[in-house]
Amino acid sequence: MAQACSFRGGVRRQTEVLLLVALLVTGCGAATSGTKDDATIATRVKIALLNDPQVGPLRLDARTSLGVVTLIGTVKSQAEADTAVAVARKVPGARDVKSDLKIVP
Repeated sequence: MAQACSFRGGVRRQTEVLLLVALLVTGCGAATSGTKDDATIATRVKIALLNDPQVGPLRLDARTSLGVVTLIGTVKSQAEADTAVAVARKVPGARDVKSDLKIVP
């Protein structure tokens, strides 16, 4: 009989711990959701750049922080830089696009 009571108490304790963990994870999700979205936006920008016939071969990088995309890499002209920025601006979730592109003719 003592073991059965102990087992029930263990199940109750496990349930309480699981509920506490679930609440903590839910709270942390709100704090890290921007990071997850930033990674998604950066990936989408990189894919869009690769798929664009004008800037795809340039192998540019994109980093995102709080929805602001920063393009990094080397381009041959201001026109290529402008095209890369325009492509990145079309990506859903990109709040702004900054260029850290170096022009090397």
